[in-house]
Amino acid sequence: MTGPASGPTSGPAPGAAEAQPVDPHDPQRVRGAVGLLAEFNTVGVLGAADVHVATRLGRLTGEDDDQVLLAAALAVRALRAGSVCVDLVTVRSATVVEDVDAETLAALRWPAPDRWPAALAASRLVAVDNPAEASLDASVPTGDARPLRLLGSTVYLDRYWRQEQLIATALDAAARRPPPAVDEDRLASALSRLFPDAEAGDRQRLAAQLAAHRWVSVLAGGPGTGKTTTVARLLAALQDQADGTLRVALAAPTAVAAARLTAATRGAAMQLDAVDADRLAGLEASTLHRLLGRRPGSRTRFRHDRDNRLSADVVVVDEASMVSLTLMARLVDALRPDCRLVLVGDPDQLASVEAGAVLGDLVLREPPPDAHAGQAPSPVDDLDPDEAAALRRGVVRLTRVHRFDETIAAFAEAVRSGDPLQVADVLARQHPSIEFVETDPAGSPAGAELQRLREDVVRTGADVHAAAAAGDAAAALAALAGHRVLCAHREGAYGVRRWGDQAESWLREAVPGYAAEGRWYVGRPLLVTANDYQLRLFNGDTGVVVDSGGSPRAAFVRRSSGGELELLAPSRLPDARTLHAMSVHRSQGSQFQRVTLVLPPADSPLLTRELLYTGLTRAQQHVRIVGTRAALSTAVGRPIVRASGLRTRRE
Repeated sequence: MTGPASGPTSGPAPGAAEAQPVDPHDPQRVRGAVGLLAEFNTVGVLGAADVHVATRLGRLTGEDDDQVLLAAALAVRALRAGSVCVDLVTVRSATVVEDVDAETLAALRWPAPDRWPAALAASRLVAVDNPAEASLDASVPTGDARPLRLLGSTVYLDRYWRQEQLIATALDAAARRPPPAVDEDRLASALSRLFPDAEAGDRQRLAAQLAAHRWVSVLAGGPGTGKTTTVARLLAALQDQADGTLRVALAAPTAVAAARLTAATRGAAMQLDAVDADRLAGLEASTLHRLLGRRPGSRTRFRHDRDNRLSADVVVVDEASMVSLTLMARLVDALRPDCRLVLVGDPDQLASVEAGAVLGDLVLREPPPDAHAGQAPSPVDDLDPDEAAALRRGVVRLTRVHRFDETIAAFAEAVRSGDPLQVADVLARQHPSIEFVETDPAGSPAGAELQRLREDVVRTGADVHAAAAAGDAAAALAALAGHRVLCAHREGAYGVRRWGDQAESWLREAVPGYAAEGRWYVGRPLLVTANDYQLRLFNGDTGVVVDSGGSPRAAFVRRSSGGELELLAPSRLPDARTLHAMSVHRSQGSQFQRVTLVLPPADSPLLTRELLYTGLTRAQQHVRIVGTRAALSTAVGRPIVRASGLRTRRE
């Protein structure tokens, strides 16, 4: 049972933080909590789930030291926020506990940082890191399994420490293993054929070289930099080495991303000569869950693991920034030692909604000191020091943007690098492709700015409606990409629901007969919110209701089937909602001619550099940012901080 603090603490006397007003009906407040758990819960540092898990662990093990239970609750809180661990030295910083102000944090009775780890090391709840365990099967606890793991001043839930160790061990083993055998003359010939137009500064050929010479490689790059085209040509080069006999698996974290990867890979393959294209024929991406083989009743265990390896010789994972620590651990555990792994994605985009930022960690993780040198790829041109260092880590970043104009590219780079002066400079130029709209305290643009947003919404909605009413499903679907409102929140003044309702209202006013036929009205844009593998419709797919001989039909494009159009009776659809606005998370992988990005208030924990970067890079021709100057400044200066030990080498 939780008791009073049994070790030294720092900060004001008990009750200092509790003097603040408390909402007795707050569902996050745990009435039965006592001691430090109650104090930290009262001011909002800990949520109800954090307190309940820590309290339960204490009851199961007989642990009643407040310092230990607080560390357990903070580890659970960190996990909910996307981190896999918490550092007891830095946790009191407002940059770590982002949604609590610094004054409140300073008023709390934090355990003394020089004695806190010692209290944990003596606890029956905590296992102290033992380097000898790093080579164990990290998915199966052995010996004296305890729920928490302590590494110096860093605390993990033990399960996530083991997953992190599994990934680190697998990557280091791959780096130490003799590299794949490569016929250098044949590779050079294939690269000349597959990348005939490689120019100075183009990294596509270099990425293919790297993948040929390494068991694990990363192809990084922002939207529109040609990652999928590079993947197709890279695979053709690898198949050339093996006379087309390699077993290739394409995967992505979501069904929609997998469908996009299938379509893009097939489209890129069609640009190759007959022999290379034939070697890529039939490739179809799946979700990582389907690749690994789901086990009924489990979200984290799969048919394929270290005892039943995947048969693939090459595994390519697209949108790798969205892959959680748990899923990446399961994947590397299921790979054969002689299987190449190619991770593709943008480490600057929003990370997985679950714990971990694996791609970002791997981009920065140094190889072990005894990594096998092997045959280094020959750069296509001179590399700067940062690119050369990344190449040693197995990373090639594509930088030439083909999707949007130079101004949007410059703005995206300024945001990505966290340079507020450069961001301000781009906005000050008032280029037609970038628009900043300041909002009032209620989150609404004023006057003329609101009218321009209304015009974009009405123009796109009217185009969709006209094509749908004419029965032209292809044109209606194409018109959907004319403009999209993107939001960080789902609810509230800055959320998807508010802006979706606003768009619907504008369209009813401006377009005669709009939404007059009931729920399945012609021109209704649709967002699928559940997977249906029988219909081949997946969470995140978009469609539109069209008139088909007097009856409403939902039109969708089968990306995995060469862009095939299909009309479905609305009654057959899985869960779907009206799509006028969508979350930035859902928009990843999509592109629109014009984008309106609605920023939440500056104090929103969802407002980050990655959210701003991801939202604005969905635009091809024009991006409108709606928010306050304070929100924009906060977003540029607030990168997502996900604590992990994966990028840090511990030998």
